[in-house]
Amino acid sequence: MLKLYYSPGACALASHIALEEAHADYELVRIDLSKGEQKTPEYLAVNPAGVTPALVSDDGVLTENLAIMWYAAATHPDAGLLPPDDAPFELARMLRVNGFLASALHPAIGKVLFARPPLEGEARAQALEPALAKYDIVEHHLLKGPWVLGERYTVADGYLSVFSRWLRLADLLDPDRFPKLNAHLTLVQSRPCVQKALHMEGLHPA
Repeated sequence: MLKLYYSPGACALASHIALEEAHADYELVRIDLSKGEQKTPEYLAVNPAGVTPALVSDDGVLTENLAIMWYAAATHPDAGLLPPDDAPFELARMLRVNGFLASALHPAIGKVLFARPPLEGEARAQALEPALAKYDIVEHHLLKGPWVLGERYTVADGYLSVFSRWLRLADLLDPDRFPKLNAHLTLVQSRPCVQKALHMEGLHPA
């Protein structure tokens, strides 16, 4: 059985959603970041980077959402979470979005929302606008609608929803500035598998 190490509401939610949408057989292991459990010797033996997510499989350990989401989808093809094999450009588009979310958007908004000590005043304002500019790129260039790739749900949708959810919870997902992102988040959160993943983490739709 697969074992997913996660922290509630953190970016590991994307991997959790992917496993649930894949109808995979898995168990959850909660890592409490506020208590520093990600830095314990036991967890560092699983993921030396000391972050979540981490997925333990019969073949070994995978870290990073991009790898875990792809693995969940590829090993459960009947769930249809990836573009078909005969659509390499669509797969490349999905990977482009996931890469942008991981390398550009996540670090930018993470700095605003989760910096320790928290950013305040001018420092926060200076970090916020570049982060929101990353969301503008998704809104206007990467999110086709209604799903990321158009009519087909993929693991990119669950991944994007994590970051849109953070922004909505912070009251920063302005419906006038981000109408497509707001509609997309609401649509993703209407999916039963997403609702189940949120419930399992003690969370609610934003």
